[in-house]
Amino acid sequence: MRLKKNRSRISRSRSMSKRRVERWPLSKIIKKPKVVVDLGNIKEFKGIRQQGDGVEIGAMTTLTRVATNSLIQSRYGLLAQAARKVATPQIRNQSTIGGNVSQDARCWYYRDGMQCYRAGGNTCYADTPTAMNREHCLFEADRCVAVSPSDTAPATAPALIALDAKFVVRNSKGQRVIDAEDFFIGPKVDIKRMTILQPGDLLTTIRLPATWAGARFYFEKLSDREAWDFALVNVASAMIVEGGTIKQARIVVGGVANRPLRLKPVEDSLRGERVSEETAELAGQTAIWGAKPLNHQGLTETQKYFLPLCSAQPPLITPSSPSFGGRGLR
Repeated sequence: MRLKKNRSRISRSRSMSKRRVERWPLSKIIKKPKVVVDLGNIKEFKGIRQQGDGVEIGAMTTLTRVATNSLIQSRYGLLAQAARKVATPQIRNQSTIGGNVSQDARCWYYRDGMQCYRAGGNTCYADTPTAMNREHCLFEADRCVAVSPSDTAPATAPALIALDAKFVVRNSKGQRVIDAEDFFIGPKVDIKRMTILQPGDLLTTIRLPATWAGARFYFEKLSDREAWDFALVNVASAMIVEGGTIKQARIVVGGVANRPLRLKPVEDSLRGERVSEETAELAGQTAIWGAKPLNHQGLTETQKYFLPLCSAQPPLITPSSPSFGGRGLR
């Protein structure tokens, strides 16, 4: 009798596991490619190399290589540290920086096959009175409230934007170079896409300019768990400081909008100011401007206090300060 019960449990478990697998986008109704092409053997798409005064990263370069490369660590520490906070070591060993920033939306309603706006329907199921939307947009929601998806898109993508990276995209007609900030798009541009990539486009390389090499940086990620979890919110910043005065600043947040979001009011409040507690306090107060919480968020305590707190940290960073962190709620 006990053996029969155990077999029944195993059968149910396998059935449930099979159903869960079938609900992922590629194997259900959301995306049905006719052909899947392996780009793994194209050497040009891999590796990290010097390019003039800057650095070029092949889109097929793994996140582990990005995080551990000496050139990235010494000149663009913000990107190296952000890459270290993506998922787990096993996933970082396999996942590529190009694939990570090109992911589709991770909203559970969309990925569960619901006919929402993004899937061609006329409803956002995450923006209803009873919706579970704790991990959805705080800023710039427009019909769809799904946040920018990958952990490089709430982690490394903010770092790439903060470093003013350029993305090289190729297709049969040639290539174009796009600012990292413009690579990610919101539903106002196209509700069915998260990036500018169209059918036939390939993201081949990512270029890091010399302008932000060696800049002071700060990165922090808040998630429910310290590892293997998407960010509830994170902050990536790069600053150029001369004589104690902030000359340039780029501050980008992930996990709170349809795309990685530059906090331009915060940047403006920092530019020309001295590195001080007062400047930090002003930056923190400015960071939350324009936030519009959804019903299940209520501007959660973690997001309400964490976003201003982390946005206030960059003006306090000195060459000897710890400039990277990651926090979990458990």
